[in-house]
Amino acid sequence: MAWVLKMDEVIESGLVHDFDSSLSGIGQELGAGAYSMSDVLALPIFKQEDSSLSLDGEAKHPPFQYVMCAATSPAVKLHDETLTYLNQGQSYEIRMLDNRKMGDMPEISGKLVKSIIRVVFHDRRLQYTEHQQLEGWKWNRPGDRLLDLDIPMSVGIIDTRTNPSQLNAVEFLWDPAKRTSAFIQVHCISTEFTPRKHGGEKGVPFRIQVDTFKQNENGEYTDHLHSASCQIKVFKPKGADRKQKTDREKMEKRTAHEKEKYQPSYDTTILTECSPWPDTPTAYVNNSPSPAPTFTSSQQSTCSIPDSNSSSPNHQGDGVAQVSGEQIQPSATTQETQQWLLKNRFSSYTRLFSNFSGADLLKLTKEDLVQICGAADGIRLYNSLKSRSVRPRLTIYVCQEQPNSTVLQEQPQAAGSGGENGSGTPCVYHAIYLEEMVASEVARKLALVFNIPFHQINQVYRQGPTGIHILVSDQMVQNFQDESCFLFSTVKAENNDGIHIILK
Repeated sequence: MAWVLKMDEVIESGLVHDFDSSLSGIGQELGAGAYSMSDVLALPIFKQEDSSLSLDGEAKHPPFQYVMCAATSPAVKLHDETLTYLNQGQSYEIRMLDNRKMGDMPEISGKLVKSIIRVVFHDRRLQYTEHQQLEGWKWNRPGDRLLDLDIPMSVGIIDTRTNPSQLNAVEFLWDPAKRTSAFIQVHCISTEFTPRKHGGEKGVPFRIQVDTFKQNENGEYTDHLHSASCQIKVFKPKGADRKQKTDREKMEKRTAHEKEKYQPSYDTTILTECSPWPDTPTAYVNNSPSPAPTFTSSQQSTCSIPDSNSSSPNHQGDGVAQVSGEQIQPSATTQETQQWLLKNRFSSYTRLFSNFSGADLLKLTKEDLVQICGAADGIRLYNSLKSRSVRPRLTIYVCQEQPNSTVLQEQPQAAGSGGENGSGTPCVYHAIYLEEMVASEVARKLALVFNIPFHQINQVYRQGPTGIHILVSDQMVQNFQDESCFLFSTVKAENNDGIHIILK
């Protein structure tokens, strides 16, 4: 018996020795440059799918997958996000793929879902000034959109909708059980948002993001299902092809060891999972296509004042009510506090502060907010809570003259003559606060306060000596005295094409 045990020990030790020696040479051919597991996981095939893996090791299976038919750049390092170059105005296919396993999400089987595709800024610095950036782009490119759908080329999309106030977003319904491809066109180029200095500036990156929703119990498409995005840069026509070729030639000149630090280029771009866009999605009431889309923004968007604190390009101002609601009050309820957080771009913290009233939020110190929200958002939230109204550069008082006839009065009534018009009715003046000393700002504020369609205002004149009409220019506005009083009247322009405003 003892002999048998001893033989077992000898055999076991020999097997262990043979096994160790058989493994001793593995990996030696890699030398000092042997791959670590972190390097392997950083390879693009893992990098584009790592967001679908949960921390506890259980695979999280995304319900959908979006693939853009555009090649990724070869000049992207392993640990960086993929980058795709697009040509301005060219149609690119985004395939909407149903990635569900058998039995996943049975509630959407046989039903339509809604997807919103957006082009947004990638850099955090530009996200904070997104509204101002897009407003400037709109003024330089009137009538254009940042993002469009090429509907004739698209397949399987239903009830396509675009909002005139949301130039960077398109939305549609689609059936996951059927083949669906949305062809998009991006019209803004990356260098349009780069400060002009000496020419040849590096363009800013954008993001293409897709958010998908299902119907709630009320039939509205507001229940979030999945979001994914990818990083892009947009060049003038044919510029993306030249940039891709340049990157490829640069990589060919690198050594084999240097190439190992970069991702290979893929023919398609897989959008990786991300957080949903913070805006509340537009509600589709039912599955049937409707001739006129229903949007929650103001109908007269040209006469509203955009909120300068909003970073979202989809945020539309709602006139004077916004100005009065900028400062949160201690008496604000929890619901009003939630609305204030959403309006001021703190949507990611609404759940954290879901039980906070206005008084609770105002009691938090700067250090508290930094500890809760991090340095950047904590300081921004503190500044928003303690903000004061910015003093306008110029204040004028304006009263609309009652139209007694279609002919202008040659001798306007003095603004200070008892505060009444010719019929004895008191003249009620409205304060116009100008943040910009330009003529267009005067016209815009007049349109807002007196409910005049802004697009119908052709010119603004000031009645001068002997009744002459002087065109109001930027230089004239800059020479207005603070707290000046004006009466104004409107007259139809030639051929009934709009109106003129006369300040008296």
